[in-house]
Amino acid sequence: MTGVIILAAGSSSRLGLPKQNLIYKGQTLLQRAIEAALATAYRPVITVLGANADVITPTISKKPARIIYNQDWEEGMASSIRLGISVMQKFNPETDAVILMLCDQPFVTTIVLNQLNHVKSGKGIVASAYNETIGAPVLFDKIYFDELHSLKGHEGAKKLLLKYPDDVIAIPFPLGSIDTVEDYDRL
Repeated sequence: MTGVIILAAGSSSRLGLPKQNLIYKGQTLLQRAIEAALATAYRPVITVLGANADVITPTISKKPARIIYNQDWEEGMASSIRLGISVMQKFNPETDAVILMLCDQPFVTTIVLNQLNHVKSGKGIVASAYNETIGAPVLFDKIYFDELHSLKGHEGAKKLLLKYPDDVIAIPFPLGSIDTVEDYDRL
């Protein structure tokens, strides 16, 4: 069973306002991410909130995804990954793979998420390729859960992509993410 963790705890410091609540095609970016994940067969779907949770939660509270709150969000992305993995392992111990998603990728669809199916690839890590790099959304087999759980500070899961290049297969995803006002304006 594959689960999904949507990382949405950051403060959007480069953007200057909560990117989770930016509107694209009538929905917030986070609503779009949750709906894409829920439209797959992957379960559970966990959303990790932190900064600005008070203004984000009302926009997603009716979605059937588990919402968890990262009190240590200021530490960086690693704290959200650790919390998400811990919750998944506690409540869904049968999970054998996890997809890590970001809330600022409006072009992640159910099709994109389904392409990450590691069973077909034979690889333990299936990452998205864009902007001459690889990253999220990314699927990790359970053999990487302990290492994901040991990430620190601002380390993201990309550390494992670089550590295990022979275990990674990349799936083209040219549309990337939103980090700045200019990115959002182009969207």
